[in-house]
Amino acid sequence: MPLWAISLFILQFFRDPAREIPDDPQAVLSPADGRIVAVEKVRDPYLDRDALKISVFMNVFNVHSNRSPVDGTVKQRWYHAGSFLNAALDKASLENERNALWLQTRSGADVTCVQIAGLVARRILCYVGEGAGLERGQRYGFIRFGSRVDVYLPPDAEVKAALGDKVYATESILARLKAHG
Repeated sequence: MPLWAISLFILQFFRDPAREIPDDPQAVLSPADGRIVAVEKVRDPYLDRDALKISVFMNVFNVHSNRSPVDGTVKQRWYHAGSFLNAALDKASLENERNALWLQTRSGADVTCVQIAGLVARRILCYVGEGAGLERGQRYGFIRFGSRVDVYLPPDAEVKAALGDKVYATESILARLKAHG
């Protein structure tokens, strides 16, 4: 492969374009570019609660910058070493190398956002830790090459994305949180 082609691939892979943030404060935004590979009711393995899980698979041609899906505070962060299975597989959520953030919104809703390494990915970067405040669309991490991000939401969240949908970090709405108060 010619050097210019390799250089072009690397440049396109590390791009991180500016994005428009929707005005809806209850919107849960996609934390990554990619395709929806799961929308299901599950048990959140980090907060041990019933949850709605929405998973975004990123192939090597997607932007791999990860952005906060909600406005909130990082209550806890977990890192787990693991395998490097194809990130499109459901078992990658629990077997692959991953980094999870528990975000608590200003209204008290709990959202878990999990960066998952894939078959080719060998490096997860997370720029925030416990106590950090994040705004919707704010960059918080990066996963190198094909990977996945799982978002665990309260079970009463209203799903807006469907299996197979192509989504864009910050611009695409995955779900809406119910207003509590």
